[in-house]
Amino acid sequence: MLPEVGQRGQKRLKNSSVVIVGAGGLGIPASVYLAAAGVGRIGIVDNDVVELSNLHRQTIYSESDLGRAKVDVLGERLRSVNPHVSVTTHSLKLDSSNALDVLAGYQVVVDCTDNFPARYLINDACVLQRKPDIYSSIFRFDGQASVFYSEKGPCYRCLFPAPPPPETVQSCAIAGVLGVLPGIMGSIQAAQALNLMIGNGQSLVGRLLLFSATDMSFNEVKVRKNANCPVCGPTPTITKLIDYDEFCGIRRSFNVDELSPRSLKQLMENGSELLLLDVREPFEHEVCSIDGSKLIPIGELERRLGELGRDDDIVVYCHVGIRSARAAEFLTGRGFTKVRNLTGGIRAWAEEVDPGMPRY
Repeated sequence: MLPEVGQRGQKRLKNSSVVIVGAGGLGIPASVYLAAAGVGRIGIVDNDVVELSNLHRQTIYSESDLGRAKVDVLGERLRSVNPHVSVTTHSLKLDSSNALDVLAGYQVVVDCTDNFPARYLINDACVLQRKPDIYSSIFRFDGQASVFYSEKGPCYRCLFPAPPPPETVQSCAIAGVLGVLPGIMGSIQAAQALNLMIGNGQSLVGRLLLFSATDMSFNEVKVRKNANCPVCGPTPTITKLIDYDEFCGIRRSFNVDELSPRSLKQLMENGSELLLLDVREPFEHEVCSIDGSKLIPIGELERRLGELGRDDDIVVYCHVGIRSARAAEFLTGRGFTKVRNLTGGIRAWAEEVDPGMPRY
């Protein structure tokens, strides 16, 4: 019925292909709307399973799906929405060894991932294959979206030349996200994909759309192509996919002593004088904590060093053991002589020592 689409546009959609990387909060609305619109072939890439914490924002999943592969559940839903769409599921983690092969079969890539290594990987693969990368990210109450297409404008690296320090990055599982936010941003990604495939309207190439669910405002920032971009510039230095975990500082060994949850429990039962240092955020501490621990969020640690004794026997913990490892390494470098990291964090403590502890 839309004259800007018509039979010509519908046929273009039928002959188009799109791959959704990430079957979570963003990928669900993006893929469902694209299937309903009649896109001929849709790929879904994800290696995760449905968890209880997903359900408030990943609305096609239910408690009966817990433990099932997300690509299987989402694939079934897309086929039920539109049986004339060819749906291909890729139950794998996209990485440097498979990204070019997986993405090669699709015209448009929709980045619905939630981490920096994946975003840089998808960007570089799209640049190398000259494809549009429809991007979105969400955090708490805020979202952003753009289309990175090096053939017509800037790429993701033009906007973010370097990733942030890993210790400053919080996932939605840790920081929280308003449940409706990924629905809004994923729908924007679907709209951009439809515009590109139909050849109608103006894309977000060269524009970063910013949305706040707090005050319901949309703002826009212009993004220019970086002449010195190492992947899409005139003299690129990145001509093949690299190790993105290493590039983002994820794969890094910490020079700290580790302590298992069971060993910590034994020390506590034996009456050892320990300082249990919780470096999570206050809202995490409210959910659960180990009795007697002291809360100093990792971002406040440097200015609050005076609250710790340099000879204290310190055991640092966080959610899964990564932030605490960085904190333990930091304390050791500042002259603290007895610092250990709780392996696996409070999640491992709940699994191995205190099964009744609330989890998140």
